[in-house]
Amino acid sequence: MMNKTVAACLIAACLSAPALAAEPVKVWETPGFANPESVLWDGAKKGLYVSNINGGPGDKDGNGYISKLNAEGKVVVEKWATGLDAPKGMALFKGRLYVSDIDRLVVIDTATGKVTKTYPAPGAKFLNDVTVDDKGVVYVSDMLDNVIWALNGGKFDKWLTDTQLENPNGLKAEQGRLLVASWGPMTGKGFDTAKPGALKAITLPDKMIRDLTPGFGTLDGLEPDGKGGYVVSDWVHGGVFSVSRQGKAAKLLTLGQGSADIGVLPEQKLLLVPMMMDGVVAAYRLP
Repeated sequence: MMNKTVAACLIAACLSAPALAAEPVKVWETPGFANPESVLWDGAKKGLYVSNINGGPGDKDGNGYISKLNAEGKVVVEKWATGLDAPKGMALFKGRLYVSDIDRLVVIDTATGKVTKTYPAPGAKFLNDVTVDDKGVVYVSDMLDNVIWALNGGKFDKWLTDTQLENPNGLKAEQGRLLVASWGPMTGKGFDTAKPGALKAITLPDKMIRDLTPGFGTLDGLEPDGKGGYVVSDWVHGGVFSVSRQGKAAKLLTLGQGSADIGVLPEQKLLLVPMMMDGVVAAYRLP
């Protein structure tokens, strides 16, 4: 029989040990996409949009398109909006879907799926993520040029150029600031980086940049978690991370390479992940 003292010690050790964090649980997975880069929830229409590059991410080939899905991940219209080149990040504002497309910003009417306006970005190299603030200003990252563009009052211009952006990828506008998920400073050899990218914040009035976290990955998607923190994806290494309001990053999921511009529905505790290399979009229930 076990000594009572030993048993008591074992019980105490178990009670004092830190609980293992629960992993997100897959809810659904939909295959058949063509290099899906971004997934976006439309609360007004209770559905999802998925941008399909359908080729090289910098190729002007006219093959890109947007798919429309229902809330359960079923494809409603595979090629809902067409005629794009390599569509990536998306954002919604007042019935308009804003989509980055290499060196232009495309506006799509969500009622029809038709392109209603195109804003060229002269000299842009690789427009990537898109976000809109509460005033309707649209911000777009140019990952290869350390530039953030802004559409304001019908004019699409360079808003900020700074090497401190360290190849900006994911964007999210918040009250008084713009958050940036940096890919990391690139070496000039493909998409290789000299060091990991960090989560950054830009104060909107003065455009001051500061790091919210140390570098922890080749960062892509960025979304608030509804609890004061964020969920961030790492495209190269396939990780999805939670970032606390104190700036501490912890891995939520380990996935394959290509986990791109994620979506998060905080009220449903749902994480949406486009797997660009696998042609799949998956939904996970967050713990």
